[in-house]
Amino acid sequence: MTIFDVLYLIGGLALFLFGMTLMGQALERRAGSGLKSLIGRLTARKTTGLLTGLGVTAVIQSSSATTVMVVGFVNSGLMTLRQSIPIIMGANIGTTVTAWILSLAGISGDNFFVEMLQPTSWTPILAVIGLLFYMAGKGKKKDTGLILLGFAVLMFGMDSMSSSVAGLQNVPQFREMFLAFQNPILGIAVGAILTGIIQSSSASVGILQALASTGAVTYGAAIPIIMGQNIGTCVTALISSIGTNKNARRAALVHLSFNVFGSAVWITVFCIVRALVSPAILNDPASMSGIAVCHSIFNIACTCLMFPLTGLLEKWVYFLLPESNKPDEETELDVRMLASPALAISRCRELLDKMAKTAVGALKKSLDVVKEYNEEAAKEIREAEDETDHIEDILGSYLVKLTATNLNPEQSEQATEYMKLIGDYERIGDHAVNILESAEEMKDKGIKFSAYAEEEYYIIASAINEILDLSYQAFKGNNLEAARKTEPLEQVIDNLKETLRTRHILRVQKGECSIEAGFIWTDLLTNLERVSDHCSNISGCIIDTAEHNMDTHKNMKDIRESDEDFKIAYGIFSSRYSV
Repeated sequence: MTIFDVLYLIGGLALFLFGMTLMGQALERRAGSGLKSLIGRLTARKTTGLLTGLGVTAVIQSSSATTVMVVGFVNSGLMTLRQSIPIIMGANIGTTVTAWILSLAGISGDNFFVEMLQPTSWTPILAVIGLLFYMAGKGKKKDTGLILLGFAVLMFGMDSMSSSVAGLQNVPQFREMFLAFQNPILGIAVGAILTGIIQSSSASVGILQALASTGAVTYGAAIPIIMGQNIGTCVTALISSIGTNKNARRAALVHLSFNVFGSAVWITVFCIVRALVSPAILNDPASMSGIAVCHSIFNIACTCLMFPLTGLLEKWVYFLLPESNKPDEETELDVRMLASPALAISRCRELLDKMAKTAVGALKKSLDVVKEYNEEAAKEIREAEDETDHIEDILGSYLVKLTATNLNPEQSEQATEYMKLIGDYERIGDHAVNILESAEEMKDKGIKFSAYAEEEYYIIASAINEILDLSYQAFKGNNLEAARKTEPLEQVIDNLKETLRTRHILRVQKGECSIEAGFIWTDLLTNLERVSDHCSNISGCIIDTAEHNMDTHKNMKDIRESDEDFKIAYGIFSSRYSV
C-alpha cells in the first residue's frame, strides 16, 4: 500500500463522513414536522416507544443523535426515564438502515440490471439532480438537493475507501491482523475504540464494510467488531449527559448498559457456538451485505433480549446513580435539542403556549380584582408575571441560538414569529400587575368609582376580555378568523378609551368624582388600551406568518383601509361596547 493509497483512503473517509453528516442533517430538516409528529406519538406503551426510536433513527441515520435528543428530552422533563428506554432500544435497530444502504456498493455482476443497482452507476445522476435542486430550489427542495448530494458524496467516499484498500487483500500482515481480531475481546475493543473516536456506529460499520471488500475480513472477526461498535456509539450520549440532571444521565447509562449487557450475552453465545460447532462460515470472507445482515441480527437480538427487561434496566441505572436528598432540577429548554431544529421549535411552542395562557389568565384576574379585591388573586397575578418574565428570558435567548442554526424557511419564520410574540405576552403580564397596583391603591386609600365609572369599566373590561380571547384563539389554533376580528375590536377599544377619559374629566369638573380617582382611572384606561395593542400585535403576527409577510403594521393599515369585513366587524363591536 503506497502513500498515495493512504492519502486516497483518508480522503475517501473524509468524504464518507461528510456525506453522512450532510445527508443526515438534510433528512432531519426535510422531515421537519414529520419528525416532530413521531416524537409526539410517545405514550406509556413500550412498543410505541420502540417504533418511535426506530423511525426517528431511520430518518436521521444516527442512533447517537437520537439518543442525545432523548437525553435532552429527559433533562427537560418532556419524557420520563421509563419512556426513554424503549426509544433507545429502537434507535439501535434504526441505525442498521445505513449499513444496508452502503451494502449496495458491494453488488457485482455482468447483468445490465445488476450493474444498474451499483451505486457508481446512478450516484452521478443523483449528484446532478441534487445540485440542480440545491441551486434552483428553496426550502424543502433545497433540502432534497442536499440529501441527494450528501448521498452521492457518501457513496463516492465509500467507493474511494474500497478502492484504496483493494491492494491490501494480497498483504499477509493485513490478513493476520484480522485473524487476530477473531479474539472476541480484541475485536470488541477495536470496534468500541474506533466508534468512540468517530462517534458514529453507522460510519464505523461503513468503514468495516469497505475493509471487507478486500476479502480479508472474516465473519469470525467482523462479528465481535460489530458488537464493540455498539458499545462505542454510547460515547456521544455519555458526553452529552455531562451537566444534565440525574434522570438524563440515567438515560445515557441506559444506552451504555443496554449495549454492554447485550454484547456480553451474545459474545458469550458466539464463543460457545464457535467452540462447540465451529461453523465454517466464521472463516469465510465477510461481504458488505453480510456485515449489514450481522449488524441487523445483532441489534434485533439485543432488543429481543432486553426489551422484556426494561423495568430491571431502569432499576439498574437507579442503582448506579441513586436518588439524593437534593431535588433534581429540570432544564426547560435543553441546548441538545438545537441539533434537531424541528423538535427545538416544537418545544419552544410548548413553552410559549404556557406563557400565553399564564399572561392571559393573569390579565383576566386583574380585571376582576379591580371590581373586587382578593389577596389570593393578587398573589397569583404577581407569580404569573414572574413566570412570564422568566419564560421570556430563557425563550428569547434560546430562540437567538436557534436562529443561528441551519433552519429551513418555514422554521425560520416560526422562530421570528415566536420572538415577536414573547414580547407581547410578557408585556400583557406586566400590565396585569399594573392594573393590580391600581386596585391595591384604591383599596389602601378607600377610593371607589362612581356608579357611572363602574358601569363604564364593566364595558371596557368586557371588550378587553373578548380581545384577549380572540388573540389567544388566533395564537393557540392558528385561527385566522379570530385574528382578523382582533384589529377592529382594538380600534373600538382605542375610541372607547378616549370617550371614557373625556367623560371622567367632565365628572371631575362637576365634582361627581375625586381627582385621585381620576388619576387611577386614567392609569387603568392606559393599561387596558395598551393590552388591546398587544393583542392586536399577536393576531397581526399570526396573519403575517400565514401570509409569509412579516410587515405587521403595513398589513394592519391595509386591512383598516380596504377590508370590507373589517368595517362590518368594527360596526358590530362599536354597537356592542357603546356607552
